[in-house]
Amino acid sequence: MRILLAEDEKPLAKALSKLLEKNNYSVDAVHDGEDALLYLEGGNYDLAILDIMMPKKDGITVLKELRAGGDAIPVIMLTAKSETDDKVLGLDSGANDYLTKPFETKELLARIRAATRTAVSQDSRIAAGNLTLDRATFELSSPTGTIRLANKEYQLMELFMSNPRQLFSAERLMERIWGFDSESEINVVWVYISNLRKKLTSLGANVAIKVARNAGYSLEEIHD
Repeated sequence: MRILLAEDEKPLAKALSKLLEKNNYSVDAVHDGEDALLYLEGGNYDLAILDIMMPKKDGITVLKELRAGGDAIPVIMLTAKSETDDKVLGLDSGANDYLTKPFETKELLARIRAATRTAVSQDSRIAAGNLTLDRATFELSSPTGTIRLANKEYQLMELFMSNPRQLFSAERLMERIWGFDSESEINVVWVYISNLRKKLTSLGANVAIKVARNAGYSLEEIHD
């Protein structure tokens, strides 16, 4: 799952990014409202966390522009303001939730889970072929065993299993999983795909990550 974090307090943004990455989220962090809109318009995010008091454009303005453009991305407002009128304004502007600083990190994580939960996927598990991926424990299972995936492995597998047979270019995976500002080289995608293929083989999976030359990767059923 990919999150856009817009927070102008850079130490807090850095701490929150580390927290979210530790919990297997992919995060892009920006520090003003204009960059927030730019990233959200150009990226493919599952959730936005917007601070209200930001330079250039405040969080409420960003939220209103998103909603006016038809973007229904879940949004959590993150702010030091605690007055009822401020909360009402944020929610009436289209926010899904509102969290006041200071806050407990476990509460933020719970609100992220709630904001991204849909009626069709309340179960924490996702299946493809004979594989099951548990979003709560990050464990990939088959009838022959279970493996706990590391952060980026989990994010890749969640993306593939949520979109079977869909082709993802290496560039798209790089952007989606590693983020716009990553300093990693694009060959890191192949390294992780290779590691996942080995794990799928060890689990006796009846699906595989296939490569289409000069096109990308997709999760496909294995046919004998």
